[in-house]
Amino acid sequence: MKLCLAGYGLIGEAWARHYRADGFELAVWNRTPKPEVPGFVAGLAEAVRGAQVLHIVVADPPAVGSVLEAALPALPAQSLVIQSSTISPAWARAFAGQVEGSGRTYVEAPFTGSKPAAENRQNVFYLGGGGAAKEQAGRVLHGLSSRRFDIGTVEQAAALKLAMNLQIAAMAQALAESITLARAAGVPDALFFEVMELNVARSGVSALKQPKLLAADYSPQFSVKHMAKDLRLALEAASEGAAPLTRATSAIYEEGIRHGLGEDDFIGLVRLLQNARGDEGKK
Repeated sequence: MKLCLAGYGLIGEAWARHYRADGFELAVWNRTPKPEVPGFVAGLAEAVRGAQVLHIVVADPPAVGSVLEAALPALPAQSLVIQSSTISPAWARAFAGQVEGSGRTYVEAPFTGSKPAAENRQNVFYLGGGGAAKEQAGRVLHGLSSRRFDIGTVEQAAALKLAMNLQIAAMAQALAESITLARAAGVPDALFFEVMELNVARSGVSALKQPKLLAADYSPQFSVKHMAKDLRLALEAASEGAAPLTRATSAIYEEGIRHGLGEDDFIGLVRLLQNARGDEGKK
């Protein structure tokens, strides 16, 4: 099966490696040219020619729109478009209409799990769309993932992904503020996390980010700028006045971008608190 992967960032790089290992005939496209990548094709129209599947994982809704605009005229009829970028329910509905109106099928397939999960085939996909299309997408995505959930419609899949990322963003900020409080009192980081193991405050977020906080390693697994974008989309999708924590958390992430932390891992926002106390780098 020929598959075109549109997007070769932290996640796309891992997925491309798995697709090749699993025997897909793979064409790779990226907005920033990657001529050193096996199967890279500079033009989208050429990359999708003959492809049964177009899998999209790019930064934001405008980037998805650009991919579809360039790819659909050349994508074979009845091909499947799997859209894994994080977008809002409204965008998912619009893109599904665009693709299905052109005679192709569309599945909204946002995912959870950052770079380590992608590298270890442990992403979890939330599938939205028609039943047969979701079954086909599930077969394609099987080698990238530990689970694939049938969520329902494309709008429901997109909304659930935003709901999950909202929780992650807020929990990460709570972790950053709580460890900063403990540090200010002289509590060692190692003891902070040891105690948390026996406290209901322990979470998947704290387990994932513990090594980064201990090492002051803010290289991105998932960046501040991408989480900030997802929070903006969550605000777009939320009912007016029904998302006070989302608004507050979004403002913190936007502040991080203004302070030059946009490319860092999202737990790197702890440095905003360290800077405020004048102790950046202390653990």
